[in-house]
Amino acid sequence: MTDEILLAEQFEAERPRVRGLAARMLGNDAAADDAVQEAWIRLVRTDQRGDEIDNLPGWLTTVVSRICLDVLRSRTAHREDAFADDADVVDTAPTPEEQVELVDAVGQAMTVVLDTLAPAERLAYVLKDVFAVPFDQIAPIIGRSEVATRQLASRARRRLQEPEPREDLAAADAAVVDAFMAASRDNEFAALLELLDPDAEVLTDQAAAAMGSQATYLTGSRNIAEFFAGRAKAALPATLDGGAASCWQHLGEVKVVFAFTVVDGKVRQIELLADPSVLTRVGRRSPRRS
Repeated sequence: MTDEILLAEQFEAERPRVRGLAARMLGNDAAADDAVQEAWIRLVRTDQRGDEIDNLPGWLTTVVSRICLDVLRSRTAHREDAFADDADVVDTAPTPEEQVELVDAVGQAMTVVLDTLAPAERLAYVLKDVFAVPFDQIAPIIGRSEVATRQLASRARRRLQEPEPREDLAAADAAVVDAFMAASRDNEFAALLELLDPDAEVLTDQAAAAMGSQATYLTGSRNIAEFFAGRAKAALPATLDGGAASCWQHLGEVKVVFAFTVVDGKVRQIELLADPSVLTRVGRRSPRRS
């Protein structure tokens, strides 16, 4: 009983901070309370299993963030996937009282604009800009690379500073992505080189690697151009986390998404992702006409 009381006291000490996170993510007090309650249930189950949590604030940040992301995904994609509860991050954020003040300072007006962001954009922005969580700790929560997570937060920041239609904000990046995939499909090596950043890289998640992807890790524009030349025969235009992407489908179901990070008009990173929690965030779009 003493251990249970101690766990409850530790959780209550963190409640203002994680509730502030949930409220900013979900924009609804009742939904925020539900997310925090779900985190408490998961914490109790984890404790009952005898699993150790070295950093409770970081654990709660991860779990509440994933619960919120799941809720936001269900609002837009009408489908939920469970997240793992055992991830741990180092908590470097301000005190709970300071974080509540930060959330209040953002204001209700921003909540309206936040609703225009894709779930992963919103999570990246709130965790980084409001709760000061480092990008290398946000990336595993979203299921993207650190570079892509930085771009998500940057795109969200731009959207909040200069509200404008999402299609206008992402149009230039979409044009680069579609030009790259067209060059890949048509085996235009020179065009691929032109579209790639010299230090570009290709990453593959475990699910895509298990499906037999040959591009576990590639770096450098020439290596990447050689790999993609002539390959994208069946790729279709898509969106992921509010940005332009491409995907491969089988029998109408998305199996792999090609997530692009575009910086200054060049492809900086391509992620081959097949994790189910990422595929729920894939949408359809029309190709960008140049």
